[in-house]
Amino acid sequence: MGGALREPEAHAGGMQSVVKTFALIEALVEQGEASATQLAEAVSEPRSSVYRMLATLQQLGLTETGSRRGLFRPGVGLVRLGGSVLSRFDERQVVMPTLEKLRAQTKETVHLCVRRGFHAVFIERLQGERVHSLAIQLGGMLPLHVGASPRALLAYEPPSFWDEYFAGVSIDQWTPSSPSTEAEVRALLGEVRRAGVSISDEDVVVGVATVGAPIFDHRGKVRAALAFNLVPGELRRNTSFYVDLARTAAEEASRAFGCVPTVTGARG
Repeated sequence: MGGALREPEAHAGGMQSVVKTFALIEALVEQGEASATQLAEAVSEPRSSVYRMLATLQQLGLTETGSRRGLFRPGVGLVRLGGSVLSRFDERQVVMPTLEKLRAQTKETVHLCVRRGFHAVFIERLQGERVHSLAIQLGGMLPLHVGASPRALLAYEPPSFWDEYFAGVSIDQWTPSSPSTEAEVRALLGEVRRAGVSISDEDVVVGVATVGAPIFDHRGKVRAALAFNLVPGELRRNTSFYVDLARTAAEEASRAFGCVPTVTGARG
């Protein structure tokens, strides 16, 4: 019988097309760059159908030609859509698995903070078994130049923001180990950018050291910072171990936001 498809049949056909297109996008994202033949094998569809889907997706900006003739890769439109979704993620929700893992590895209190103006706001705190400090509580704030995770946030802001910050805050010493001048803070920020981690050795609370690291989003922008407490002597004895632990945890959290960090985590 000729004529138009009945509504249920048309709906089923439309859903099939959506499912096939989504499977194709997933395969392309997973492979990064692929030919139509490779994608056809991955999604078990005829190559001609894959070509048609790729052509439509390319018109929408969701795919683009790859590095060589005959190759395709995810397009800017797909990245933009993904970024829009990621921007709605709650930092606590995304980073919580990493924080719990880090607490289990260290047995120490771990923190998560985000920047709000010239301050770091601590939005998560998981209590550890050893070093206890009441200086940083959930919802508490520190100036961005004080402590490991706040400095990790400040270090990856652009130089123009640094200038604004130093023009608007007073560099007060919290402890004898705290930086007391703008030059000292700038030097510490440079060290953070080179190493990809931030160390606070009793500069917030005497008797408490902290190791922190920045978390980046899909645009390579600093989104948050995590940190964990230590006894200062333990940090000094095993600095490289704890630095690697913080860097690895931050890279894991960054990947959850769609970022693939560099070796040191540095961003431009």
